[in-house]
Amino acid sequence: MRLTLFFAICFFAAWLGSRFTRPSLAPWYASLAKPFWTPPNWVFGPAWTILFALMAIAGWLVWRQTGYLTLPMVLFALQLVLNVAWSWLFFGMQSPAAGMLEIVFLWLAILATTIVFWRLNHVAGWLFVPYLAWVAYAASLNFAIWRMNA
Repeated sequence: MRLTLFFAICFFAAWLGSRFTRPSLAPWYASLAKPFWTPPNWVFGPAWTILFALMAIAGWLVWRQTGYLTLPMVLFALQLVLNVAWSWLFFGMQSPAAGMLEIVFLWLAILATTIVFWRLNHVAGWLFVPYLAWVAYAASLNFAIWRMNA
């Protein structure tokens, strides 16, 4: 039952982020200059679906050991909030510059969550590694888009 709650929380964050993203895909995002290594738009949906599922499982694994009001769960919630905030800044506000600044904090929050999760449950820590890598890639893409369109 609790695992379902973690999936609901993570996919609510995904849905909320998509509410900012979808309206800006065309024409704004489509019109931006992007580096040659930008993936096609269809890649983002499946990638984020997998990442949010991994986050939910990792959060649930750690919650079983720590409960709700603990540092690991606060970090887990913080990175979810920052994830949504990035979508709002980059797509909703149509600001690659603001997105770039924010994604640094998002990546640091994911790193902190990964480390804390790893110390409590190695599986949970490993489940966050793809997310950490993807956001590092997203940050480099965000940076390139910002610089190419400044």
